[in-house]
Amino acid sequence: MTQNPGTGAQTGYNRFLLLVAGLGGLLYGIDVGIIAGALPYMEATSGLNAGQLSIIVAAVLLGSVISTLFAGMLSDLFGRKPMMILSGVVFVASIPMIALAQGFGPLVMGRLLQGISAGLIGVVVPLYLAECLGATNRGKGTGIFQWLLTLGIVAAALIGYGFSIWIGGIEKNGTVEELFAAKDHAWRWIFWVSMLPGIFFVVGSFLVTESPRWLFKRGKLEAARSALLRSRDVEQADHEIQEMRETAANEAGGRSADGTVTARGSLLSRKYVIPFVLACVILACNQATGINSIIGYNATILIQAGLNDSQAHMGYVILTLVNFIMTMGAVALVDKKGRKFLLSVGSAGIIVSLMAVGFLFGKTEKLRVDCKDAVQAMVTETDSENVLADGTKQAVKDQVVEFNFDEAKVAELLATAGEAGKAISGQPATLSVIYTCGDFTSASSVVRSVDKAAKITISRNASLPSNGVDAFFKNPFADLDSSRTASLKIQNALITPVPSAANGWTIAVCIFIFIAFFGIGPGVCVWLALSELMPTRIRSNGMSIALLVNQAVSTAIAATFLPTVGKYGYSTMFFAFAGCTVIYFITAAFFLPETKGKTLEEIEEHFEGKKKA
Repeated sequence: MTQNPGTGAQTGYNRFLLLVAGLGGLLYGIDVGIIAGALPYMEATSGLNAGQLSIIVAAVLLGSVISTLFAGMLSDLFGRKPMMILSGVVFVASIPMIALAQGFGPLVMGRLLQGISAGLIGVVVPLYLAECLGATNRGKGTGIFQWLLTLGIVAAALIGYGFSIWIGGIEKNGTVEELFAAKDHAWRWIFWVSMLPGIFFVVGSFLVTESPRWLFKRGKLEAARSALLRSRDVEQADHEIQEMRETAANEAGGRSADGTVTARGSLLSRKYVIPFVLACVILACNQATGINSIIGYNATILIQAGLNDSQAHMGYVILTLVNFIMTMGAVALVDKKGRKFLLSVGSAGIIVSLMAVGFLFGKTEKLRVDCKDAVQAMVTETDSENVLADGTKQAVKDQVVEFNFDEAKVAELLATAGEAGKAISGQPATLSVIYTCGDFTSASSVVRSVDKAAKITISRNASLPSNGVDAFFKNPFADLDSSRTASLKIQNALITPVPSAANGWTIAVCIFIFIAFFGIGPGVCVWLALSELMPTRIRSNGMSIALLVNQAVSTAIAATFLPTVGKYGYSTMFFAFAGCTVIYFITAAFFLPETKGKTLEEIEEHFEGKKKA
């Protein structure tokens, strides 16, 4: 049914809904991106070890997994609006807990709260928008959620960049004490600055209505109609109420006078199973494009491609801006061109750009040389000490390898590699070392022989998790106790000739094209697919399960990215991402129905076989 434009009040309320949705996306983006800018200063001033810092970073993932698992159930029980308010309150409460923290415990708890907030927002806000906005505005609303999510990541990066400029000035002209105080001040204020959008989101969530479809499911028919009339005209509101009645009666086999469901159909029927599977496949493939790894390791990827450090970080800024701008374009197109079209075009463009990056990396990586035996011979045993939780120190044995990576060291290492080493000797090179301690695999940062103070420092004890919680995040199947006594083994010590800067910028442009196609298609449409495909009866819990699939794929890629790159190269990783995106394209182009301009009930009828969506 075509939706009328509505009165000025209804148009204004729709815009307000879009604003609140955007603030939710902004908070989600800040949750994801804020730690990157704060972590270097926290590391320098907090007195926490590497294991504790990694737990602080990973605590957001744990909090998000926990809240995602229960978000659907809680939103069904208490309503969408209260859970939106709760997610904002939890975010706001996390800020002073982190910014005023004087130890490890409050920092972990604050980051857990941020993760809980992100998990709730990721489920509840798209769910709320799908159920509140009319068919002609639903794509725009979810698009604005994603658009401001990308703005949140950009904002977090810019906040961190601004503080880095301030710290740089103090580093040049201030004392050691002033620099320490400034860094301590910086990471705390990075979090304080992010508090304001959280407050706005809480206030906005109080001012919107409850989801009309949730109210209808609870038997509050007049309240549901009143909620619809905030954003629709009378004809459209009555039409959607009638569709809700028909859908509910079809599901239940009948409905009592007050609208309460009296019986339910099988969850194994095609109208539940097919959309649920489609949503899970789309969310899994969304992560399998490599989006999180490409963003998270972007500077490292560009350095390996041939750019220097400053150029690589500039490339990351460009990447975030391209993502933001193209998401803005997707918001304008999603209700005009449709979800199926944008997902198909976006995934096709991603395949081409990923294949191009893979081929460009392959040209250089076929020349690389593995000098692991030479680096293994440099491993020495030394005395060290661990600081226990009570502050006492424990003497332990450690294994370390440490050396400067300059032109002389390149020549020394390549001399052990025979003809392959001779083929790339005499030119600038990069080195990355992949190493294991028992069940745990780590990788050094990529260093370049032309950079001053380029150095490899590897310690067995420093690379191991400090406790069982940290160990679980790194490898849930590992034996931490046996790993503590295992030998440090160099798996790969890969020396690769540094490509030209032109090669680096060519790869950077291909990655910018990748993020452009991601932003115009999957970046926006994945949230719509999640909220629109799920039938009313399973929407909230189905979204929670699908998002858990999304996070599981993301975690698996994060766990395998560095070892895969270390052993097989970036080309293999990018080709693998492209292969997964082929599945994405096939699903979007041939199996996904177009949902543009359809009410949620009409979409359900399509999967039931009654209508074409």
